Amino acid sequence: MGMLIWGGATVSLAGLAGLVWCILKVWRLRRAGLSDTELRAGVQAVMPVNLGALLLSVTGLMMVVVGIMLG
Repeated sequence: MGMLIWGGATVSLAGLAGLVWCILKVWRLRRAGLSDTELRAGVQAVMPVNLGALLLSVTGLMMVVVGIMLG
């Protein structure tokens, strides 16, 4: 079960890294002084990556919980 826990922790950290990347990307877009339409388009482009990173993080946390419960 240790492998499931450590694997889940790795997956969760990868998702967290993706979330941090999304935050930094949107922060840079906001500081660039773009118009409302350009900013909206930039945020919409980041949204699928954000949702994927969130899914990855949740999946990793579920793996950790299942590993702890089975262990």
